[in-house]
Amino acid sequence: MKMAAQIQELRKDYVLGAETVRALRGVTLDVPEGDYVAIMGPSGSGKSTLLNLLGCLDRPTSGRFFLGGDDVARMNDDQLSEVRASRIGFVFQSYNLIPQLTVLENIAVPLYYRGRLSAEDQRRCVELAELVGLSDRLRHRPMELSGGQQQRAAIARSLANNPFFMLADEPTGNLDSVTTGEILELLAQLNESGKTIIMVTHEEEVAGRAQRIVRLNDGLVVSDKRK
Repeated sequence: MKMAAQIQELRKDYVLGAETVRALRGVTLDVPEGDYVAIMGPSGSGKSTLLNLLGCLDRPTSGRFFLGGDDVARMNDDQLSEVRASRIGFVFQSYNLIPQLTVLENIAVPLYYRGRLSAEDQRRCVELAELVGLSDRLRHRPMELSGGQQQRAAIARSLANNPFFMLADEPTGNLDSVTTGEILELLAQLNESGKTIIMVTHEEEVAGRAQRIVRLNDGLVVSDKRK
C-alpha cells in the first residue's frame, strides 16, 4: 500500500521564556493514498501544530515526516517552500482567495510557481472549476461569490498541482449547515475518486463524514479508528 504521508515519532517543542511547551510528544501516523482522515482534539491537544507540520509550515523538533519518499523534516526553508507549492493542496476556513483575481485565476495560483501557464494548465483549471460546480462562475471575483462558492473555488485550487494530499483546516467553519453539507458531499466525492484528504475539525458531525478519525490529547494520539 502506497503512503501519501508517514510521520514517525514526531515531536514539537516551543520554548516560551523559561518554559518549554511540548505540543507534540511523539506522534506516529500513516496516511495511505486515498485515505480520508479527520484529526480532532480539544484546544491545546496539538492538532494545530500537527497541521502546521503536515503542511510544511513548520519543522518538528525531532522525528521524521515522509512525503513521496522524501523526509521533509530534514529540508531547508527553500525546499519546504517547494514542497508546499507542488505536493500539498491547502483548504482554509477563511478560503484565502485573492480578491483581485477571478475564480479561474485563483484556481491557477499554485501552477504559477512553475512559470507561465500552458494551454494544458488552463484546460485543467477549467476542468477543476467544472468538477466543483463553478463552470458558470469562471470570470467572477471572490466578492461576487457566496461562502460556499468561495470554498468550492478554494478546493479546486487545492487540486491544481495534483497534490499528494489535500490538507483542510476547518473547511466548513464559516459556512451554514446547508452549505456545510454541500461542501462535505463534495469532499466525499473527491475522496471516492481517489483524492487523499486530511482534515482538521472540532465538529463531530463533520469528522463523521471521514473514513477515519484520529484523536489527539496532550500532544499524543489517543485514538485512531476507521469506520
